[in-house]
Amino acid sequence: MVHERLTPLTSPEIIGRAKRFFAERVPNNAAYPEREGPSFLTLRGQGGEEIALAVMPAGAGSRVRASTLFFDQAVARFLSTLPQLEPPA
Repeated sequence: MVHERLTPLTSPEIIGRAKRFFAERVPNNAAYPEREGPSFLTLRGQGGEEIALAVMPAGAGSRVRASTLFFDQAVARFLSTLPQLEPPA
């Protein structure tokens, strides 16, 4: 499933938050960085399951897209912790 959120945060802030969140706040389903770049992060967790996170510029902030097969609830919870940027009217 693909999840998306608009936020005023920058790419480094989002990626840093994701690494901390999936290592510390989801103890039963922790996931750890596998590959990382300036605008993406791939995490690997239980049973080899993957979380792919991409950050793209969007107006005054960033658009975060995350996809996963196993970590849907954890990804939705992570995205809910990011401040939301309201789309332009």
